[in-house]
Amino acid sequence: MTKKVINQKGKFDEELINTIEPNFVFKNKPINRFNFTESDEEESQSDKAELLNNLEKKINSIENCNLKDNSKNLVLGDGNINSPIMLIGEAPGIEEDKDGIPFKGEIGELLNKMLLAIEIKRKNIYCSYAINFRPPEDRKPTSIEIKRYSVFLKEHISIINPKIIILMGSSAMEAVTAINTKISSERGKWKEVILKNKTYPIMITFNPSYLIRFPENKKYSWEDLKRIRQKIQDLKIKI
Repeated sequence: MTKKVINQKGKFDEELINTIEPNFVFKNKPINRFNFTESDEEESQSDKAELLNNLEKKINSIENCNLKDNSKNLVLGDGNINSPIMLIGEAPGIEEDKDGIPFKGEIGELLNKMLLAIEIKRKNIYCSYAINFRPPEDRKPTSIEIKRYSVFLKEHISIINPKIIILMGSSAMEAVTAINTKISSERGKWKEVILKNKTYPIMITFNPSYLIRFPENKKYSWEDLKRIRQKIQDLKIKI
């Protein structure tokens, strides 16, 4: 590929669109931290950890579920439970089901690159799924399954209590917003959802697994990521 001089914005655009290439370069700025006192942070983590543990038990006690019956592990979430950003994908795949951790393998690597492109380390956010068990043969969850698990997901969101929610994929979109149209017509627009009398700003965008299959759409995800970065700045969120 012939290199040419481009401005900084153009450089980042080109890097994200070609993110699978090995020469992907990121900005190396320090990551800001929450300004909690140690005791406040420990108390907050302890309370949330207990609530998440109870939620996991509740999900695991579900009966007559084809998803649960055909899965090895429940995949709840991973990352910083006190993060201001919660990222929700669609459902676990074979690697996530094996390890019980969201966004593994090639999908996880691409997600990490996407986040680093807007100066966010994945360990500083909280990741989960709309569906907590792997669908057989990695099929798309049905609307009935999405609705059934959305009850747990909304409780999950309330426990984490983020300042921004990123919904990756149509199943995540439907679970949180009840919108079941094409994701291409909904992505890239800031929306709001109200849960337990609290309003959360949400951004809908493509799932990394979709971008691996259709890399030509990475340019649209990059536009969504830039909007997320701008919202973080507008809300003065430290991440």
